[in-house]
Parts: sequence; structure tokens; C-alpha cells
Amino acid sequence: MMGRRMGRPGLVGMAARTAVVAGTATAVSGGVARRQNARADAKAAEQQQYAPPPQEYVEAAPAPAPAAPEASTDDLIAQLKKLGELKEAGVLDDAEFQVAKAKLLAEM
Repeated sequence: MMGRRMGRPGLVGMAARTAVVAGTATAVSGGVARRQNARADAKAAEQQQYAPPPQEYVEAAPAPAPAAPEASTDDLIAQLKKLGELKEAGVLDDAEFQVAKAKLLAEM
């Protein structure tokens, strides 16, 4: 009579253990992904809720300032970089960025 084998598991036991580990890993990673997606969706909805409504009017352009001395190209590049940083930070939207950039380039 064959008794139960002690020690390392056989081929079937190893396959069963691997299947259990793989199934558990899949279930855990799926749960984590669902939780992350739910948090991202909630955060996006919250940001959209507090976002200012889009402006439906065009602001009047301010009166032109007296002629100032022309800015150097280094100064212009620095100002354009600053505008880019403000846009990336979310302070300026695309339209505001384009208007400010056009204004800087027109002054050149």
C-alpha cells in the first residue's frame, strides 16, 4: 500500500500551488487597478466640479502702453519660458497662453 509522500510536493501539487498563487496575484492586481481607477475618476470629477465655467465673452483689450524700449531676445525667451511654465502648472489655459504669447511677440 502506498502511503502519503512526505517532503516536497509532486508535479500535481506544484501545479496546484502555482495556480493558486497566480490566481491570487491576478485577483489582487485587478482589485488594485479598479481602486486606482475609481480614485482617479473621483479626483477628475472633483476637479471638474470646482473648475471655473468657460468664458463665453471676449475681454476688451487694454489700451496699449506707451512705447517701451524693445526687449532683448534673451528677455523675450525668458518671458516665453515663464509663460510655458504657467501653462504647464495650469495657471493659464491654452487660449490665455496664446494671447499672452502673441502679445509678447508683437512687442518684439
